Amino acid sequence: MKLLIIEDDINLASTLARRLTKQGFRCEVAHNQSDALLNAHKHLPDCILLDMKLGDDNGLALIKPLRSLLPQAYIVLLTGFASIATAVEAMRLGANDYLTKPVDMATLLKALNADLNTQNVSDVATPVMSPERLEWEHIQQVLHSNNGNVSATARQLNMHRRTLQRKLQKKPVQQ
Repeated sequence: MKLLIIEDDINLASTLARRLTKQGFRCEVAHNQSDALLNAHKHLPDCILLDMKLGDDNGLALIKPLRSLLPQAYIVLLTGFASIATAVEAMRLGANDYLTKPVDMATLLKALNADLNTQNVSDVATPVMSPERLEWEHIQQVLHSNNGNVSATARQLNMHRRTLQRKLQKKPVQQ
């Protein structure tokens, strides 16, 4: 199976490529939007791992062109800033799956429709994000989009600034 990994973090991309190659995938790597479209056109992958944040670009903008170029490809969006809104938007644009980083190999293989029976992890439960963790991830994403401006983030979240500051002082809750 041919796999295109579109990830701006060079170390993560090479690690994913190395591990997925061991699982039987033929991996190509792209680190930006133009290289991603060029590689997709050149190699015609069966599966695509797409990072949501590609430097200053948004990976969501790549879903439609990739989908029109490769209508049968299985597209998995990876993100470190998970939110319900971006998950819905990714699916609406044509992604097949949506995973949060860090992602374990069993979950990734399951998302890529790999044969997990050979890995003895066929009954691995996909971790479900708790509401508290989901809220924390969403706050972090909105804060990042507002360049760290707490007041603007509080207004956008329709939350009192002091309440937001208290939530930001807490450590992120685990899955």
